[in-house]
Amino acid sequence: MIRRIAAVAALIPAMLGVTSGAASAHPAPKATAAVVTLTYDASRAGQWAGALAQGAKNWNASVHNVQLKPASSPSSANFVYVATSGWPQTTLGPIVPGGNRGQVQLGQEAVDEGYDMTRIAAHETGHILGLPDDYSGPCSELMSGHGPGTSCTNAKPSAAEVAQVDRNYAQGAAAVSPKQHRIVIDAWPAPALAGAH
Repeated sequence: MIRRIAAVAALIPAMLGVTSGAASAHPAPKATAAVVTLTYDASRAGQWAGALAQGAKNWNASVHNVQLKPASSPSSANFVYVATSGWPQTTLGPIVPGGNRGQVQLGQEAVDEGYDMTRIAAHETGHILGLPDDYSGPCSELMSGHGPGTSCTNAKPSAAEVAQVDRNYAQGAAAVSPKQHRIVIDAWPAPALAGAH
């Protein structure tokens, strides 16, 4: 009798066309009918060009409802990257086409402290897409920024971060509710050495 119950229980998923096992904690979001395209100007990004290209590539490979592309001219960009000597700072989005123009200041001080340029570029782009900082998060979370220290070079968003960005742009550009264009300043200080005074 127990064998028959076990056999029937094993057949139920097959009969229903489902697989057994745990479901994904973050199901893959489906693309909207109209994917939002955000254009950026990197003409003033200097040495950050390669890091920006990789950061945009990482976001484009992960999200479904928004894509990042270089602008055809600086004046047509939805947001701009600028190399600066200070700390990174960014307009908190989500930025939308036709809305207020966003700006990412790529601060050299973070690089001087030992942080990875591609992680910084991708992290700051996450702010443009509407993600806040979460410094207490692990290295696997891009928006944990400097929290995990200089050894963290992960420049790809986590599944939860991808899902949030896809939700931000799920209904297309017209439905996006931008935040009050405040500036997020990211000080990426190197962690203090144990026992240092």
